[in-house]
Amino acid sequence: MANVNKVMLIGNLTRDPEVRYTPKGTAVTDVGMAINRIRTGENGERIEETTYVDVTLWGRQAELAGQYLSKGRSVYIEGRLQLDTWDDKTTGQKRSKLRVVGENMQFLGGQGQGGGNSGGNYQGGQQQAPAQTAGPSAQAGPPPQQQPPAQGGAAATNVDFNEEDDDIPF
Repeated sequence: MANVNKVMLIGNLTRDPEVRYTPKGTAVTDVGMAINRIRTGENGERIEETTYVDVTLWGRQAELAGQYLSKGRSVYIEGRLQLDTWDDKTTGQKRSKLRVVGENMQFLGGQGQGGGNSGGNYQGGQQQAPAQTAGPSAQAGPPPQQQPPAQGGAAATNVDFNEEDDDIPF
């Protein structure tokens, strides 16, 4: 039977990362993320829900997070779910917590910004450095078709990039 344990998150940090080191010298940091979801209620009102997720980063990812990320900064995290269990020292009860172990991280937005797109070109869920990708005016043909992710069950709009439109400013 096949199993998949994959998590992809885009959100903002709720606190500054603090890098620690294991006795063997491996860097580790725990970051908190706030992921927002906006949906429309039954009577048309706009409802914003926030989910808070704890993410653990190891090794070079942890060091980079400590060096470049700060509270409010947007980040893309790809990883896996892990269930931690322990006995509460004060009550003696079994406790558990679900967390994400980050395996891939992409910075979104510029340094010190809480969002936006100035940290590079955001394409299809991954950020690429500006030197690696050319802008739409430098491409030899129409840009590839991409659909924005649907939010809150809203239907995604199909855009035909093959139609010529002289009103496009680039």
